[in-house]
Amino acid sequence: MSGVLAWLEALPLAGRIRESLYLFPFIEAFHVIGLTMVFGTIAIVDLRLLGIASRRRPCSRVVLDTMRWTWAAFGLTVATGVLMFITNADVYYHNLFFRLKMAMLALGGLNVLMFELTAKRSIQRWDNERSAPAAGRTAAAVSLILWIAVIFMGRWVGFTSTRGASKVDTDINIEDLLPK
Repeated sequence: MSGVLAWLEALPLAGRIRESLYLFPFIEAFHVIGLTMVFGTIAIVDLRLLGIASRRRPCSRVVLDTMRWTWAAFGLTVATGVLMFITNADVYYHNLFFRLKMAMLALGGLNVLMFELTAKRSIQRWDNERSAPAAGRTAAAVSLILWIAVIFMGRWVGFTSTRGASKVDTDINIEDLLPK
């Protein structure tokens, strides 16, 4: 595995991101925007399943209206996450919080699969009810917990990882970056 991690870090794109003063923060900002959209759209569906929000709208309609945005935002988040990962793959890979974040994402995927195989199969019977059946409500509650955990673990990755050795000039003053 160390060979793969070293190869990722040696990619020209990884070096370019690492050496740039602006690229990593720019990518990280889009990662956060994507994650915010993922969580927000998933929360809309989960709160509908729990019967807390959008109770007058059919659940299938709420899902249809939000999931395309969820998947687009998830794609953005994965792409930006990969770009950040390759800049310091060895450090991220060995970071406990990064591993926990990936585990929570995997559990989230399993949770969606369980929902698809259980409650969603009978959506025609409960689509207009105020809340989903027990399996749907359970999936929604687990989903919210897992996504909040993903956010917290991701934040802790940032607190417990460094970008490693870099050729970035650390002697830059903010005044040097502003137009004169």
